[in-house]
Amino acid sequence: MKKNLSIVLIIVMITSFFTGCAVKTNTTSLNTKKIKIGVCISDFNDKFTSYMTNETKNYAKSLNDVEVVYVDSKNDSNTEFSHVKTFISQKVDVIVVQPVDTDLSQPITDSAKAAKVPIMSIGRPFENQNDAAAYVSSDSKQSAKLQMEYLAKKMHFKGNVAIMMGTMGQEQQRLRTQGYHDVIAKYPDMKIVAEQTADWDRAKGTALMEEWLQSGKKIDAVAASNDEMAIGALKAIESAGKLGKITVGGIDATPEALNYLKSGKLAVTVFQNATELGQCNIKTAVKIAKGENVEKTVIFSNELVAPKDADKYMAKWNK
Repeated sequence: MKKNLSIVLIIVMITSFFTGCAVKTNTTSLNTKKIKIGVCISDFNDKFTSYMTNETKNYAKSLNDVEVVYVDSKNDSNTEFSHVKTFISQKVDVIVVQPVDTDLSQPITDSAKAAKVPIMSIGRPFENQNDAAAYVSSDSKQSAKLQMEYLAKKMHFKGNVAIMMGTMGQEQQRLRTQGYHDVIAKYPDMKIVAEQTADWDRAKGTALMEEWLQSGKKIDAVAASNDEMAIGALKAIESAGKLGKITVGGIDATPEALNYLKSGKLAVTVFQNATELGQCNIKTAVKIAKGENVEKTVIFSNELVAPKDADKYMAKWNK
């Protein structure tokens, strides 16, 4: 009888031990509140933005206490504003926005401010940037100056330049275009003979280059504000049998552009560090959510990538 009683007591003790552990674990789980971040990307289809977003996602996955929700604004300011309102209603801790258009972004910051939800911008500033907690971007004007100085040297500082711009009104479009103008103004024997948008798009870059070639304009170099437009221009130039006669530069140093660079078709590109930018976006948002101090403006410098550097920068993508 005593033996049976001892066995019963042991079973009760073991059951109580495991039950106690289960209750403790559940309580801890219930008390753990994840930081929730809402991220509005202007356009998932933009090549460089897609790389930066992937790096943002990869870094966010390494953080156990952070949940990030991504939405695509499809290059529409009204859609972006709607996404921000939704994030506010969902009571996210921080909203991260890549503004579609700086000049149309005040309703976004006004709404976040009224709801007392901290908001930060990436890639492009808000119109009312002072109402935001932070701004993270690469130096757009510097990237254009690096590219244009290289092209100018290739042209022996004389000749005709066509500038292929990004979407009109966007911060990168304005700053990169200004960067080109600043460099060309230094050299009296260089002049701009065409300047038009191709909306950061490869197919539109091809169509625009075809239009320029058919117009009979004498073009010695094309300064494209991103690699996608540069590749598009090269396709038109190659189809017209003018490869090697028109020098083309891009910006972003995407893997495909680096292959064009290595082949000798693309003259130059500029490296924007998608990994650093993507990680900084989330690191800054998390600090804001925790009430920590952050730098109001973080601007990353860019690096010139000549053909001899193609393998070096390709390795950065393959890490």
